[in-house]
Amino acid sequence: MRLIFIRHAEPDYDRRTLTEKGFREAQCLKDRILRLDPYVAGYYSSPLERALLTAAPAMEALNKKPVVCDWLKEFSYMIKDPVTGRYPQVPWDFMPQYWTRQELFYDRDKWYEHEIFRSNPDYEPAVFALRKGLDDILEKFGYTRCGGYYARNDEKTENDDDVTLVFFAHLGAGFEALGYLTGISPIVLKQTFFMAPSSVTVLNAEKRMPGAAMFRIQVLGDTGHLARCGEPVSGAGAFSSVIKDL
Repeated sequence: MRLIFIRHAEPDYDRRTLTEKGFREAQCLKDRILRLDPYVAGYYSSPLERALLTAAPAMEALNKKPVVCDWLKEFSYMIKDPVTGRYPQVPWDFMPQYWTRQELFYDRDKWYEHEIFRSNPDYEPAVFALRKGLDDILEKFGYTRCGGYYARNDEKTENDDDVTLVFFAHLGAGFEALGYLTGISPIVLKQTFFMAPSSVTVLNAEKRMPGAAMFRIQVLGDTGHLARCGEPVSGAGAFSSVIKDL
């Protein structure tokens, strides 16, 4: 089985839509999705407009609609930045002199118990809603969460290497999912990785032993579809200069 997470195209947050560039990115993404479609067993999307608009060109070309999942929406559960005092602030993008000293941030099992996340009571329930949403889908395809990996129905999953699920989501929510699937604190991922708008992340289910599977990232934040269109990479969400023709 293959899982693909797509960050929405370049956003216009103020207008709750995409920028002109974002709409071009979504068009570039369309051809990539059309090539994948013969293997796709399900499309899923955040309910937020920027994710739905990113999916729209491909979905319209395929005459399909993604399943809208409330648990895929962005983790914009605002907190007060402990260094700058800024509020509202998304619950990541912390200053390095702060977050690198928070041992609980590195804990794959208990990071969400940190006081900074519990300062917004909506955050922790969203974590478990996302996990349940993912696990409910995967269970339908023969994968059942078992601690840090997935128990699998060998008969049901034997020939599913190309079976693909596509999720249109966000930077924060995407890292929440990746952290859960790989056993890494998503806070560390959010602080140390960047996924450009419309980028594609691919995970494959490794089935090396009977009855068990683990998801491994093959590609993180790939923007090849933009290069093929001659569309530069957006740095929206980054705090440094990005390579625009990667």
